[in-house]
Amino acid sequence: MKLTAKGRYAVMAVADLAAQGEGACESLSAIGARQAISVTFLEQIFAKLRKAGYVESVRGAQGGYSLARSAHLISLDGVIRAVDAAPKAHGCTPESKIACTGRTDRCLTHDLWGALETHIEGFLSSISVQDVVDGRLPILEAAE
Repeated sequence: MKLTAKGRYAVMAVADLAAQGEGACESLSAIGARQAISVTFLEQIFAKLRKAGYVESVRGAQGGYSLARSAHLISLDGVIRAVDAAPKAHGCTPESKIACTGRTDRCLTHDLWGALETHIEGFLSSISVQDVVDGRLPILEAAE
């Protein structure tokens, strides 16, 4: 399973911004200090988040970034996709002429990894940034 640092840090930064309250405007250095993320990395992330319409930049001495929409309307899946590709479990890609095995045939577990990707995508799309801030996360009970 591959969820990149960029995707994880984007979710952390957007959740941090949402936790500051509706309409809050925060500098990247403030977000970086609270979340232990470098400002340089946050600049890359926020450029993509701004382009995707999740954050707005505010110029001036009291400038920084604010959420462009309510945290209730921002899904984790959307944030991750804005900065990175979706989490991937497959060893191959649909566009590739070479399949999982390095030849033209699929591996035995190809459909399993596809189902896992679909499950993860559905899970992340069902959780909003506000859910993270409020601690409202689905808990899966361990099988006995």
